[in-house]
Amino acid sequence: MSGTIVQRLAGFAASVRAKGLPADLRDDAARRVLDVLGNSLAATSERPAAAVGALVREWGGSGRATAIGTGDRLPEPSAALVNGTLAHSLDFDDTHLPSVLHPSASVVPAALAVAEARGASGAALLDAIGVGVEITVRLGMAGYDEELGNSVFFERGLHATAICGALGAAVACAMLSDVDEEGIADTLGIASSMGSGLLEANRTGGTVKRVHCGWAAHAAVTAAGMARHGITGPPTVLEGRFGLLQAFCGEQTDVDAIVNGLGERWELPGIFFKPYPCNHFTHAGIDAARRLREQVDVSDIESLELGAPTAVLRTIGEPREDKIHPRSGYHAAFSGPYTVAAGLLGGGGLGVFHDDFTDEAAASPQRLALAAKVHCVPDDRCDEIFPHQFPAVLRARLSDGRTLEERVDANRGGAENPLSAAELALKFRLNATRVVTEDVAERITELTYGLAGLTDLGELTGLLHG
Repeated sequence: MSGTIVQRLAGFAASVRAKGLPADLRDDAARRVLDVLGNSLAATSERPAAAVGALVREWGGSGRATAIGTGDRLPEPSAALVNGTLAHSLDFDDTHLPSVLHPSASVVPAALAVAEARGASGAALLDAIGVGVEITVRLGMAGYDEELGNSVFFERGLHATAICGALGAAVACAMLSDVDEEGIADTLGIASSMGSGLLEANRTGGTVKRVHCGWAAHAAVTAAGMARHGITGPPTVLEGRFGLLQAFCGEQTDVDAIVNGLGERWELPGIFFKPYPCNHFTHAGIDAARRLREQVDVSDIESLELGAPTAVLRTIGEPREDKIHPRSGYHAAFSGPYTVAAGLLGGGGLGVFHDDFTDEAAASPQRLALAAKVHCVPDDRCDEIFPHQFPAVLRARLSDGRTLEERVDANRGGAENPLSAAELALKFRLNATRVVTEDVAERITELTYGLAGLTDLGELTGLLHG
């Protein structure tokens, strides 16, 4: 396959659209859809969802796509904005390593909006999602620096999830639209001017990060629509002198990572599902805390040391005062000290769940007292493993003088420590039944797992009204 990177990606997408994904990859894409739908339904009562919903209703317009959990029918870009905001609001969306991207939260909402509006089949939706997710994480890997051991996007404070997600989601939308291979390439070129996102909210607050995937999905739908109506994009928009990778990552890019093994080796099946609704960097610490709680009485703990990769401490450990006193339930989801306390004291869902991240829980004197005992430090072994896993080690010094240690090298939800089918179904049910009945949740599960055989999405999208 020859041509610029955009042209090669467009050829890949057009080929999959014509031939379809293999059955196992369609099954994996369906699991991604179910995960996003559950996360989105659970987030409908969150403030960002209400704010974005109010905004798009002000915009108005003829509605052909469902806003999850609201009953609203909206124009496709508006529905994608709402649903992408929902999908990322609880930090419960899937994660690719080592790019540290959450690909499905942008791709699924954008593709679902276009598929519903244009009457696409379930199989076409899955094929578009599979390709969109694959392109998203491959773009993320182009900005991963092996020597640095981290994403260059992340090091520069850029939210690669939103930047790369806009492009992957745009390809998915183009595959579901009436554009040819050249139109798919143009869609990528257009979307490259639209992806954006900064990570400062992880450190010091603000709810804007929850909207990042919504805006990426909105941009994706818009870019595909522009291409359909004749707007074109630069063919060298990724690798060019003034292209996306040079602009965001400078010389620290690996363009080959985007196309090496494209269509032969898939990243899609290795993307992690998240068992806990909080920042993925905190998960191994939660697992370690849950192991410790089986061995000790929490009241006997005098101090705790959370060892983690050096690169993640700026997210989960700094500034310390903000992390031991999170200003809200959402900010608690990015706190290593608080999530360790939740692992020691919580117990809902798959071990730690939504009730652990309410504003009330984040203000609990017992939890804050325990969080204040946690000191976050860099750990050499964790640095060796990161970012292929997000490991942690937790050491507890007890009142009787003993020290206990629990080390977690492999995160739950990935290939080395997977969530079972029953655990994924439990996650969806617990998420969805915050909004819909048990019967509706079960039917959504059946329809989503059966997407490859659906010729019409009407029943599924109707059930998502909430």
